[in-house]
Parts: sequence; structure tokens; C-alpha cells
Amino acid sequence: MGEKMVEGITLAQLRTMAKQSGLRLSDEELEKLVSGVNRSRNQISDLRELITDSVEPAGTFIVGKSEKRQ
Repeated sequence: MGEKMVEGITLAQLRTMAKQSGLRLSDEELEKLVSGVNRSRNQISDLRELITDSVEPAGTFIVGKSEKRQ
């Protein structure tokens, strides 16, 4: 895990995303955030590699009438 790096977000891209989200962040704040954002993107990519459709989920939720336990 962690060997496959996703393309990183640049400072300019992060600035644009923050602005579009209504966030007012200084360049200094954005510079502090960009490495964490890219680290999180890589971690998400690693987690997605673990997800497989060939394995049944550990539990199943079935919608229906439930009985109260006493």
C-alpha cells in the first residue's frame, strides 16, 4: 500500500477550491494545508484498493418490522 501515488493537488488548485467553497484562506494557510490534502488523497486511494466486490460484507441490514426485546 502507499506505493501508487495519486496526482497531487497544487497550491493554485487548492486556492481555487477554497475560494469556490467560500473559504477565505491566506497563501500561508493554504501552503500549510496542501501537503495534508495530498496525503489524505493518497490514503483514500490506498483504501479504495482494499475495497473489493468479491467479499461479502461482515453484516447486513434488512429493512423490515423489528420486534422489541424485553
